Amino acid sequence: MPGLDVDLNLEPPESGQMNPIDWDDIVEFEGPAHELEYDMVWNDGIEGAFFSLISVSPSLNSFYVLISIILSITDQAGHEDVMQADAVQADGVHVSPDMVSLTFLQGASTFLERASTATVEGSSANKRRFYSDDLKISIYLELLAKTDPPILRRGVSKGVARKFDVPLRVVQSIWKNGQAGGINGVVNKWARNCGRRRIEIDMESIKNVPLRQRTTFKDLADALGVKKSTLHNRFKEGYFRRHTNDLKFSLTDANKKARVKYCLSMLNAQSLSFKPMYNVVYIDEKWFYRTRRNQKYYLANDEERPQRTVKSKNFIEKVMFLAVVTRPRFDENGQCIFDGKLGISPFVKVEPAKRWSPNRDAGVLVTQAMTSVTKEVSRDFLVNKVLPAIKEKWPAEEKGLPIYIQQDNARTHIAVDDPAFVQAAQADGWDIRLTCQPPNSPDLNVLDLGFFAAIQALFEKGTPNNIDGIVAKVNQAYQEYPVQRANRIFLTQQGCMMEIMKHNGGQHYNIPHMKKKTLELQGCLPTTLSCPLQLGGAAASRSRTM
Repeated sequence: MPGLDVDLNLEPPESGQMNPIDWDDIVEFEGPAHELEYDMVWNDGIEGAFFSLISVSPSLNSFYVLISIILSITDQAGHEDVMQADAVQADGVHVSPDMVSLTFLQGASTFLERASTATVEGSSANKRRFYSDDLKISIYLELLAKTDPPILRRGVSKGVARKFDVPLRVVQSIWKNGQAGGINGVVNKWARNCGRRRIEIDMESIKNVPLRQRTTFKDLADALGVKKSTLHNRFKEGYFRRHTNDLKFSLTDANKKARVKYCLSMLNAQSLSFKPMYNVVYIDEKWFYRTRRNQKYYLANDEERPQRTVKSKNFIEKVMFLAVVTRPRFDENGQCIFDGKLGISPFVKVEPAKRWSPNRDAGVLVTQAMTSVTKEVSRDFLVNKVLPAIKEKWPAEEKGLPIYIQQDNARTHIAVDDPAFVQAAQADGWDIRLTCQPPNSPDLNVLDLGFFAAIQALFEKGTPNNIDGIVAKVNQAYQEYPVQRANRIFLTQQGCMMEIMKHNGGQHYNIPHMKKKTLELQGCLPTTLSCPLQLGGAAASRSRTM
């Protein structure tokens, strides 16, 4: 077929330029609408073939067939006759052969583009949706609530389909399956027998892998002979757990015996419940660093990471503090009448600066941390800071009753019968005594058990820049620590003492959790815990034979 003399790169001319329309010859149609003729007359009686074929079969294959038919008809009529034929008048509109050819090419291009797009979109639109068991059960219960089985009322299916935004056939299928098998007939039957075959792992074989080969997922996966992703999936499913192991002090038989005896001394002989320990004052030291070497933050995706710098990572500014706490007191209404915070003192000294610096002049008083703490320093802090704080803040009605200050067994601590301390502790009618906790037993001191960790977390929310900043932030954290949480630590200590007796003085046990916050909100938090009679008797008999 000869090519058309048409440049497809140019915009098609307006119909009025090629064949002007005489609008005066066009009159309004007067008559019923069904008598209108909508067929287009192209040439030689071929009427509406293009649009009728598209409307019957709107697909790419039918369009290719249409092109073949038109080309064959055009060849039969003769290309020269078509190009030289006069304009054909159809319903008062003049259509030339050139216009028909150009319009046909444009329509073919548009149709091909739309047909290809519809084909791609239709492939994903016909994909079957998955409906969960919860959704199917909800639909079935909704149907049961709106009808009387086994007859489904008219319009109920459509209403439920619109409510849950599902096809009508899904609702009807759920109703049919529910009538046949109830709830079990509604749920999916293939949920456990589809997808990839599950790779099973013998979890008992994990115990046979040495601990050194269980520090990372990759090491454990290599030891078990499975992929790391498979092992991680089993971890998320809860088949095994992650454990962070911390070092503990090694205990001798004498240490274990001392631990059991200490726990037994905190029990009431008559009721076998723990003493409230209102007359025990705990003291201990702790280092507070200006910043951590590694600190975790949560940042936005486009946020720059913080820039923290120090002159030396091995010499970060730090200050040692001596904390003094006892158990808080509450009245019948749960109001705190004594917070138990007797003070926290830094081991620092204030002296004039020896040299000039850009930050201050020579001779200005500066705060410096003590580099070493000796027995003389410990005695000075006990006599001049701890004892005055106890005598000032202790309830007046308990003056004269025994008060025990419990310290650990550090070498820098003074003896329990130190003359200077005893003289100051017994003055003014007070009966304050110094005791030592069992060796290698930080779990028997409430400061090491939980108080210091909480203070550390509050302290790290600030950003101190020097020694004075560290002292200020630690004092602020100490005062802001809630009294109710401090009271819970004493109950945790009593639970730890029961675990110590269960393990014959050992330290490898899990700290018990008793939902103390929930009990406190319910108003039934106990003051002391009760020790089972069998446990107390067995611990007492073992302590005599250890």
